[in-house]
Formats: sequence, structure tokens, C-alpha cells
Amino acid sequence: MPHFTVVPVQDQAQSSYDSLEGINWVDYRDTGQGYHDHQDTVSSDGHGNHKEDSPFLADSASKNNDFYDKNLALFEEELDIRPKVSSLLSRLVNYTNISQGAKEHEEEESAVASRRKTPKSPNMGTLMGVYLPCLQNIFGVILFLRLTWIVGMAGIIQSLLIVLMCCSCTMLTAISMSAIATNGVVPAGGAYFMISRSLGPEFGGAVGLCFYLGTTFASAMYILGAIEIFLTYLVPQAAIFHTTDMLGSDSAMLNNMRVYGSICLSLMAVVVFVGVKYVNKLASLFLACVIISIVSIYAGAIKSITHPPDFPICMLGNRTLVRDRFDVCAKTVIKGNITVPSQLWDRFCLAGNMSSSQCDDFFIQNNVTEIQGIPGLSSGIIRENMWGNYLQKGEILEKVGLPSVGTHSAIENFGMYVSADIATSFTLLVGIFFPSATGIMAGSNRSGDLRDAQKSIPVGTILAITTTSLVYLSSVVLFGSCIEGVVLRDKFGDAVKKNLVVGTLSWPSPWVIVIGSFFSTVGAGLQSLTGAPRLLQAIAKDNIIPFLRVFGHGKTNGEPTWALLLTGLIAELGILIASLDLVAPILSMFFLMCYLFVNLACAVQTLLRTPNWRPRFKYYHWALSFLGMSMCLALMFISSWYYAIVAMGIAGMIYKYIEYQGAEKEWGDGIRGLSLSAARYALLRLEVGPPHTKNWRPQLLVLLKLDEDLHVKYPRLLTFASQLKAGKGLTIVGSVIHGNFLESYGEMQAAEQTIKNMMEIERVKGFCQVVVAIKVREGIVHLIQSCGLGGMKHNTVVMGWPYGWRQSEDPRAWKTFINTVRCTTAAHLALMVPKNVSFYPSNHERFTDGNIDVWWIVHDGGMLMLLPFLLKQHKVWRKCKMRIFTVAQMDDNSIQMKKDLATFLYQLRIEAEVEVVEMHDSDISAYTYERTLMMEQRSQMLRQMRLSSEERQREAQLVKDRHSLVRMGSLYSDEEEEVVEAPSEQVQMTWTKEKCEAERRNRNNAPENFRELMSLKPDQSNVRRMHTAVKLNEVIVNRSHDARLVLLNMPGPPRNTDGDENYMEFLEVLTEGLERVLLVRGGGREVITIYS
Repeated sequence: MPHFTVVPVQDQAQSSYDSLEGINWVDYRDTGQGYHDHQDTVSSDGHGNHKEDSPFLADSASKNNDFYDKNLALFEEELDIRPKVSSLLSRLVNYTNISQGAKEHEEEESAVASRRKTPKSPNMGTLMGVYLPCLQNIFGVILFLRLTWIVGMAGIIQSLLIVLMCCSCTMLTAISMSAIATNGVVPAGGAYFMISRSLGPEFGGAVGLCFYLGTTFASAMYILGAIEIFLTYLVPQAAIFHTTDMLGSDSAMLNNMRVYGSICLSLMAVVVFVGVKYVNKLASLFLACVIISIVSIYAGAIKSITHPPDFPICMLGNRTLVRDRFDVCAKTVIKGNITVPSQLWDRFCLAGNMSSSQCDDFFIQNNVTEIQGIPGLSSGIIRENMWGNYLQKGEILEKVGLPSVGTHSAIENFGMYVSADIATSFTLLVGIFFPSATGIMAGSNRSGDLRDAQKSIPVGTILAITTTSLVYLSSVVLFGSCIEGVVLRDKFGDAVKKNLVVGTLSWPSPWVIVIGSFFSTVGAGLQSLTGAPRLLQAIAKDNIIPFLRVFGHGKTNGEPTWALLLTGLIAELGILIASLDLVAPILSMFFLMCYLFVNLACAVQTLLRTPNWRPRFKYYHWALSFLGMSMCLALMFISSWYYAIVAMGIAGMIYKYIEYQGAEKEWGDGIRGLSLSAARYALLRLEVGPPHTKNWRPQLLVLLKLDEDLHVKYPRLLTFASQLKAGKGLTIVGSVIHGNFLESYGEMQAAEQTIKNMMEIERVKGFCQVVVAIKVREGIVHLIQSCGLGGMKHNTVVMGWPYGWRQSEDPRAWKTFINTVRCTTAAHLALMVPKNVSFYPSNHERFTDGNIDVWWIVHDGGMLMLLPFLLKQHKVWRKCKMRIFTVAQMDDNSIQMKKDLATFLYQLRIEAEVEVVEMHDSDISAYTYERTLMMEQRSQMLRQMRLSSEERQREAQLVKDRHSLVRMGSLYSDEEEEVVEAPSEQVQMTWTKEKCEAERRNRNNAPENFRELMSLKPDQSNVRRMHTAVKLNEVIVNRSHDARLVLLNMPGPPRNTDGDENYMEFLEVLTEGLERVLLVRGGGREVITIYS
């Protein structure tokens, strides 16, 4: 523990330490003693850390206090986001947990009184806070109503295996839960909070709802158990539905369960609605009933060693008879020395007739015997009960070893025998027993009331599971050692006069168990009906599932009224099932699903070794968590594979719903860390080398241009990127803001948000990168160099065409464009320039016909073949046909070229029409010569329009003044480029004699320069390039004027930078008259192959 030293100070400004926003502060000052120097020092050998989003509120009054000026002056400017250590500790010390969905029932009228209200300190220890609540939740209806039946059907060996499997599963889950619960403070929400904060909102919401459904069906199961005790053992006369047919007793019983179960559920819901405090006060009474009942079982087992209870069973042959249908276990009785038929005889024979011819054959041929139902612990009956004896539905309970003549009995006498009401198997018994092992989360749900939650939760929970496991294991052995096998297999005690089977063993009376189990099941039902709505309210208040928001509201005191109503309706569905044996496997699925993800959460956190994973409980290991997870999954499919599939399907649908529709939450969950680890592993694997040609796809860096209002100027660039990528591969959208990073950080964030919103609208799945640079040209180079990470880097750059470059007097726009082309070539990246991008189709348009024309002039890695194929995968371009044109010169064999190209496309598995266009040698036309001449004259004119040194300085000053108003730059203009930096002071022009003469000479040379411009002859290399551009444009426009899209090889810029402006003119001439053009440059590697 760090050692804190608190030095008292004297300060009159007490108001600066008053609480804010209802948060109680700890005043670390002792005003009783005074020092001459004002000090407030908290020294520690640890380090105080602030949370990442600065959640701590600063006291506005404290900023005006001289106290800070003397001791914390170095930090006074940041105290609003970095509070004092004393302020931080005061809030942490006074942290309190409020129970799920509940607020304080009483509030102070005055705000001042509310601020000064001292919170009640939690004072519950391990015994009262964790151990006993867990015992109450774990012990339940299955122990009293079904455990004896499970032992009778499965035998002692398999019953011990069932108990061991279920208890081991819950023990491993408790270990994982203890690790999570001791890794910091666990607010209300229990398992839901732990899973959601460890695995994320998707898993948390899915498993939280499964846990809610499990708790809701648990309330239905407890209510059904209470009604079964009430109608079968307490007041059988209260049954509403009766049957005249012995075979129809099951349906009558189910209807009675439905009616009384619905009434009981309604009463319990009213109790919970009126006041939860009554339920909590009765919890101790219900727990006492459970403990007294269990003690009476052990007392009865010990007493049975010497004095076993007298519960005789009447057997006909080896078949067990229903004991309450007759009085004497004999065929005849003697009344006044006269042998008369007994009630049993009358049941199997014609009433009043002693003739055996009128009797059931099995009754005549077999003797009636009476055996002891509870032989006792020393009787050795354990040997007979060691192995299982599974029965089919309707099969009569028979005792092995009794003589019997195997003849069929009449169907009308079937009701006289004790028979199995359902078919049994090992897997069925697992699903029925598992709910008796649940309830281990009771301690973690009360973490806010514990004095030391991080110590009490692990100790109390593990001790409770150990205690209940020992009770279950010992009970299995005691039941098998004391009770006759046919009685064990008798679910409802028909063979022992409708007594509860486990009650026959208890001491001093069976009524101890009957009454105790009834109250314990009622109490457990109330607890479940109380906890489930609060769990649903906690999920609804997290706002991760939109349609559950209404259930986050409740009464003024926070009680979840709407959630209680929904819980009651779902529990009613369980009541309508009306069978304890059918409801138990359903809630087993939901609880197992919850426990599975608790183990998964612990394993993920342990393996990831996240910095925040520091649980105080040290006795955990990821292997134990995986073993627990595996056992949960195995138990789900063992108990009921179809229920398991349904439960997993429900959880999966909730998961996907939250993923697509729910609110995004950032809880620092383990799945985010797992994704990060997986991404790191994948990136390290990608670093091995460049991708194979077969795996190559364009990984895009889209360079966007923003206007002065930070709006995307050409959003169709993103549309084109989404159509090309269709959600596959990498897409990075980048932009450059002109300015200084320190001053433009806010603009950068706003630009990022704008681009992300536009990406979402255009359905572009990718990343956004905005940089701030003094020169836009340099910012683009930085993006090209640094975007991406490891093997996930872009290999293709997409940028727009610099529209209006001819009309602009500023050459910076097209110079930035050409510089970007050169940079992509130097970086061996492919380049795509969509021209007239505003005419490109949106994602909502669909071309029903038309062509995508590819003009393959030079081989550039095969991108021209690949891009149309990728575009055609999108619904916009799917109906378009692909045509490939190539150019043949005079010395080429065009026929052979067409055959070779068709073969090549066939091997590439690309369907396209092939055409070879012959371009004959022809003389350079006058039009071409004139276009070249006009181009060079324009360039020469711009070069001659040089300003004098003085005029450049004045121009620079004007430019600087103008751009100080608008700092936002264009992507394809460089505001600082080719501008002489002016001095900070205003330039004062002083005219000297030399300057006047130089100015006069410049003016006199102007007519001479004009005459030189008119007599200019074009360069022959430019004439040839212009001739190529004009001829290609004529051919392309002739063949592809109506194409939906034209893909064209983009020629590279000249090596000599003096011809950059001519290069732009060549590109304009090449693409004139075409509506949609995509200029493509390869990255210097093959991107398509004919091999598999």
C-alpha cells in the first residue's frame, strides 16, 4: 500500500472545497491547527494518474484562490483538466455503488444539504454479503423435488458424475468471475457488467439478455416447484381440474399448475411492485427454511441407521402400486373370521366377486408383498442403487429381485401402478439438475454493499460453491444408501402415500421438508422476479439495444416498472409450459451461455495481458477459463442440443442487431484488444514480402480536395472508390490543409469528421488521414510516403483532375498535379485520375446497358484489364459490357494481334470484345501544327511576363495579406510556392537612377518581345507529341463516344520540368470529347496473371 502523508493547513476559503455536482469531497485540511505557511501537500511513493478523457470537474472557485498561486502555480492553467491529487482521491474514496436500476429513495430538499450528505459506508462482510446469499440462490427446488428422482434413474455413480460436472463448471466459472470482479470496482449489473466491459457491448448485450431470460425462466421454475409442492403434498384438495380417467391425470395436473402458477406469479409481481424491501427482509427467513430442511435430511439419514422410518411399499409381483388407491396391501382381508376381497382386489377384479376369472391376469398370477421404503443407512441398499435404471414414458417401476410372472396387465388397471411420466436419459438429467448449481453471481451483484468486495467475492463465492457441492455429493450418496430404488424413481411419492420422497427420510417429520421447501422455492422465485427486471433495466440504460430503451424507465424511486411487466409476461410463458422438467433445461441453456462468456472474458483478458488487467485474485489461469468454457459448451449440447442451438441463435441475432443498429460504446473491452492483437499479428505476417500477383488488388489512397468551408469538393471520387473496392481491401482517404499544425489542429479534426461523414454516406469502408502542411505539395508527398502501416499500405493513388488550369493565371495548381504524378511514379505506385468525375454515376444509379471501353496502348502491368473487371462486380456497372481496343502500327499484323489478344483474355478468364485499331502513318496536319504553336506561344508568353524585383516584392506583400485572411488551401494549389517571402515590415520603394533606367529598358523591350513571340517556331518533339494526341483522340472519340466509361493509358510527365505545361495540354487534347475518362498509370509491376 502506498504511504500517504497529509499535512494540515489553515485556509479560510472553505467554499473552494465544497462538493460539486452532488459529489462528496474529502477535505484533507485540518483547520484546527495553523501553520505560518499555507501548505497542502500529499506525498506518495506511487504515481497519480488521471483518466484519459479528463472526467474530473474542477471547482471554479478554487481557480481564484491564492492557495494555488503559492503551491501549484506551475499547474494552475491546467487544473480544470488535471485536478489536484486530493480532489481525485476524495472522489475515489467516496465512490458508492447504487443497486441495479435503483436511485436513492429519499433526497434532501436543499441542494446544500444534498452536497454535504455523508454516504453510508458499506459494512457487509464475506459471510452475510456473499456466502449466505450465494447459498440461498444455489440451493433450490431441484434439491428437494428432483434430486432423489435423479439418483433413482441415473444411479449413484452417474448421479455423482452429473453433480461433479455441473459443480466443476460453476467452480471454474467462479474462479474466472473472481478474477474479473477483483480487477477494479464492479458496479451494479453483475455478470452483465463484467461481460460487457470485458468483451464489448455486442457480447455484453447478447449474453446480458440471455442471463436475463435465464433469470426470468428461473422465477417460472421456482413458481412451478412451489405449486407442485402445494398441490401434490400440501393441499391436494385445492386442485381445480380432476380426471375420471386414470390416464388423463397428467393433463389435469398441468392445467392446475397453469392456473395456480399464473395466480402465484401475479401475486409475486404485485409484491415486487409494491416494495422490494419486503422481499429483502424475508430473504433471511427463506434461507433459514433451506438450512433447516437440509439439516433435517442429514438428521434423518443418521437416525435411519438404528431406527429407519416406517414407509411400507406395496408391490404386486415386482411392480410398484400407487399406495393411496387402497387401504390394505393384501388381496383379501379377514372380517369376523370371513375372508373378503380387499380394496386392492376390487381394483383389479369385478367388485364383490371372489372369482379369479373376473380378475386381471397379472394380479392373479403374482403375489402382493410389502417392502420397506426407507431401509436405512445400514441396510446395504446402496448396492442396488449404484447403477442407472432409465425408463421410457409410461414404463412401470419394477424392483429387481422380486419374483414376478411376466404377463401383460389390462390397460384399465394401468393407473394402479407407479409409472414414469417422461422418458429419461443421462443428458436429460444433466439439463434438469444444472439449475441447482446456478446462483453463483449473487455475491458479485452485491459488490457495492461489501466492506472489501475484492476479498469477499472470491472467498465467499468459492466457499459457497464448495459447500453446496459437498451437500449435493453427500446427498446423492445418502439417498442411494437409505431409500429403496423404486421409491427413488417415484417422482411424486405415489408409492409412499403422496409424501415428498426426500421428506420420508427427514427427521423429525416429513412436514419439515415440505413446508421448508415450499417457502424456500417461493423466496427464490421472489428473488428472481426482483433481480431480472433490474438486470433488464441496466441493459436498457446502457442504451446498446435501441428497442429496449423504454424498459430503462420506472417509478420515481427508480423501480423498473416496465421491465417488471415484461419479466412477468416472459415468466408466464414458462408457467404455461407447466412442467418443471421442461422449463429447467431452458434456463440451463441461458445460464450456461452466460457462464461460457464469463470464462471467455477472463481467458481473453489474461492472454492479451492488457495493462489494466491486474486482478487481486491471483489463483486463476487462462487454461482453467478455457476448460470452464469448454465444459459450459459441452453441457449445453449434452443436456439438449436443440435448445443449445436455439439459445446460441438468439444470442447471435442479438449480437448482430447490436452490431448494426445499436449505439457504439467504447468500454475498453477485450475484444478491441483481441482485434488489435490479431491485426498486429496479421500485419507482421504481411511484412514478409509484397503480395503475389494473384492476390494483388488496388489498395487506394484517395486524395480529396476540400473547399474553404472544409466541405468535400468532389464527393464522386469517393463514390468511384466505393464502386471499385466494394468493401474489399484497403482504402485511405487523405487530404491536406494548408497552415501550421499548432494553429490548424481544430480545422484538421473538423476536416477528418467531414470526410468520415462523407465516407459513411458513400459507403466507403476505410480510414481517413488529414495532414497539415506549410506547402500543400509537400503535404501530398507526406501522405504518399507515410499512409498505411506495415504491409497494409496503399499501392494506388486516386486524385482528381485540376479543372480550370488553363484559365488560371496561377501555375501552382497544375504544377502540384504533375508533381504528384512524378511522386507516384517514383514510389512505384499506380495512379488513377478520373476526369470529369462529376459525371460519374452515383451508387444509386444502375447502367442497364452500355460499354466500358479499354484503350490498351502500352502495357503497364495489366491494370487496364483488372479495373473494369473489379468495377463490374458492383451493381452500377454490372450490366455493362467490356471492350478492349489496342492500336496497331503499319508494320504490325493486326489480324494476328487480334487473335493473340483474344487468346490472352481467354486465359485471363475475362470476357470482353476485342478490336484492333490500325493507325496509318500520315502527315502532320495543319491543325496539329497550329495547336502546338498556340501551346508554345502561351508558354513563352508566361515566361516573358516576369515582374521586376520591386514589383515581385509588392506582389508578395499583397499575396501575404490576402492569404492571411483565408488560410485554407486547395489540394492542387501551393500558396507558398514561387512566392518571394516578403520582410515582416512594409516594403518602402526608393527610386534611384539605376532603377528608373532598368524600368525604362523593360518597357522598351516589350514590342520586341511581342515580335519574337509572333515569329516563334514550334519544337519538333512537341509537334510529334501533339500529333499522337490528336490522332489517338480522333480514334477514341470515333469508337467510344457513347461508352459509359473509357479507360486509357496515362502518358508520363516529361523528364524536363520546363515542358510541364505542355504535358497538361497533351492530356487535354487526348481526352477531348469524352464524357467519362479514367487515366491509368501502372506501378511498374504485373497485377494480373494467367496462372491459377
